Amino acid sequence: MVTVLLLILGFGAGLLGALTGIGGGVLLTPLLALHFGIPIRQAIGTSLVAVITTSAASSSVHLQRHTTDIRLGMTLELATALGAAVMAYLVGYFNRSFLEGLFAAFLLYSAITLLRGRKPPAEVGDESSPAVAGNGEVVIPHYEPKRYPLGLASSLVAGALSGLLGIGGGPIKVPVMMIFMDVPLIVATATSNFMIGVTAAASAIVYYRRGDILVEVAAPLAVGVFLGSLLGARLSPRIHKKVVVYLLVGVMFYLAGHLLLHLAKVHL
Repeated sequence: MVTVLLLILGFGAGLLGALTGIGGGVLLTPLLALHFGIPIRQAIGTSLVAVITTSAASSSVHLQRHTTDIRLGMTLELATALGAAVMAYLVGYFNRSFLEGLFAAFLLYSAITLLRGRKPPAEVGDESSPAVAGNGEVVIPHYEPKRYPLGLASSLVAGALSGLLGIGGGPIKVPVMMIFMDVPLIVATATSNFMIGVTAAASAIVYYRRGDILVEVAAPLAVGVFLGSLLGARLSPRIHKKVVVYLLVGVMFYLAGHLLLHLAKVHL
């Protein structure tokens, strides 16, 4: 029964992760800790496996469609991987309550950022309309990435949060690429999905050596995530992003509330 629940959880996280470019770890870590009773550090390590799976599955589809900006992704990934590797070594010095509080704050930040940054600049197009032409080809508006120093700085922070919280850094990189670097949303999500796998792998190696990855949990999660990510990547150009954003924000607020409630019970 638990295996089936993990498959369903992985499928949902993979679907949302592929659609929004955040990898799904931001949902899986608190769910594993809250509803499956897994210690937060092991929940973080296990969710990194799902993030890697999301990246592998969705990137194959995005690369085939040429919606991934490989040059931009590799440039930003240099800073992201560095931040992830360094922070993964430091995570052992933080206690459970601190991690849960930090994750709750990050969930709230991500939700507010997605709500406030839902509309990209006018020159990169309307995100709510499907990016598919009449012949089925994905249409990408002309763009030129700007403000690379800001993108690199935010990627370093995203990598550090990935190593600390078991996420792919997507909730930071997608809004930054879309709002500040003037990258179309379809390209930002595809490029983020391409990067999060490398980012998560840099952290996962450290977690695995520490014994903080539960293989019996990660295996069914990875299967569900793989299937959900494939479906999400194929649906992404045809779905109104507004629907996915509101759903994701609702889940984030729910999980943040549960984490804060749990912290309040522990310290009262």
